[in-house]
Amino acid sequence: MNVIQEIDYAAVAPVLIVAVAAVGVLLAGAFELGARWLGRLTALALTAGLAAVFALVPGEVRRTFCVPETLRGDGLESCSYVVDAFTLLFQGIVLAAAVVVVLMSLAELESADVPAGEYYFLLLCAVTGALALVAARDLVLLFTALETLALPVFALVALKRYDGRATEAAVKLFLVSVVSAAVLLFGISLVYGTAGAMHFDRIAAASVEGALEPVLAAGIVMVVAGFAFKVAAVPFHFWAPDVYQGAPVPVAAFLSVVSKAGGFAGLALVVALAFPSHGDVWGPLLAVLAAATMTVGNVMALRQTQAVRLLAWSSVAQSGYMLAPLAVGAEHIGQGIGATAGYLAFYAVMNLGAFAVVHGAGRASEGNLLADYRGLVRRDPLSGVSLAFFLICLAGLPPGVMGLVAKVLVFKAVMTGPVVWLAAVMAVNVVIGLYYYLVWAARLFAPGTGPLPPTGLPYRLALGITGAGAVLLSVVPQVLLQAVFPAG
Repeated sequence: MNVIQEIDYAAVAPVLIVAVAAVGVLLAGAFELGARWLGRLTALALTAGLAAVFALVPGEVRRTFCVPETLRGDGLESCSYVVDAFTLLFQGIVLAAAVVVVLMSLAELESADVPAGEYYFLLLCAVTGALALVAARDLVLLFTALETLALPVFALVALKRYDGRATEAAVKLFLVSVVSAAVLLFGISLVYGTAGAMHFDRIAAASVEGALEPVLAAGIVMVVAGFAFKVAAVPFHFWAPDVYQGAPVPVAAFLSVVSKAGGFAGLALVVALAFPSHGDVWGPLLAVLAAATMTVGNVMALRQTQAVRLLAWSSVAQSGYMLAPLAVGAEHIGQGIGATAGYLAFYAVMNLGAFAVVHGAGRASEGNLLADYRGLVRRDPLSGVSLAFFLICLAGLPPGVMGLVAKVLVFKAVMTGPVVWLAAVMAVNVVIGLYYYLVWAARLFAPGTGPLPPTGLPYRLALGITGAGAVLLSVVPQVLLQAVFPAG
């Protein structure tokens, strides 16, 4: 019996490119290649991976690492790695966001005592995990990819070796990662013990009856809880503010977008493909998590006086908005995934832009307090106006139309399912969010003096990419919407 299978190298090309680049960057760093050149090589590798993603867009769905046909016996394909519209959309978000993070990191590594080779190696390893995660269609690859994404991140947080805040943040993130991995792995073991399968299609087709039903339900709850840790959903959010503040700002931006994208992609995959017939278990759970997350995140953001901590709590609140469409249940989960994917794509652009400005301003202000941003428009018009626009986008107000479109997507998805009450909770939270976003934006135009933020080509490129993306998606949001809903 021949069980050797062929590998579709075109399908796994984005993952291979980034993984090979990670090893290359580590070796180059060992031979003391300069930090600037290492950053350029990293950005080039990520761009090549993004090009490989775009090359796959016109083609058909690709599957590889499948169960050999001679061993199936039931007509199910059972492939571990699938490249479809969903995969390509999330891989595109991950790679584009990672390029912006690298541009932010170029300035960080020039002014901080951080080993560049190890930094870019860990960053590329985390991106490799995220790329594999969004293509995973079995629980083994899903868990392995998730840990490949998570483990390098707490090392990135701790790379400022003589910074006590960074060390404390890394320890907190490590402990949370260990706990969440244990919860997720135990949930996977319960699912496998009851369904007898690891591939999503086989789990969905498994017949679980009698005394095993509560065990499977417990496994589903634990799997959802494991991903809730990763996306900083309440009550599993407590690590986020301290980690964001203690980490280098580019790493915080990576956590807020790339890590979050991986977590939401994995959550969407398991509820839609592995547990479609158990919406009565995960639907109400996700609805409660969404309501609590957006409420706690917004209320706590009102109290913040430090820029990164405000963005951290804002990121928690945004996770609540992204969770809401997934709570609609199995019947409407396609539209729910489309809304979550669309919101995440819009959020990635405006949040990375805000982090880019905060990174530049933070290098001129030790505390990086909100009060330090008074008069930023007069001191540095490009940074000040850009930050104001990103904040208006996050608030969902014109001319930041992309933020408004993102929220409309979520409202529309929630209204189609059995959790209409979530729309009312979200409406209240959107109003709360308006306050702290607009207060910060108003400070930018108020009279005030302060140090001029340092600028350079990498900073302006990061700001230019995110700013151009925000303007484009505010003028023609259908460019993204047309890519999103086929993925749903």
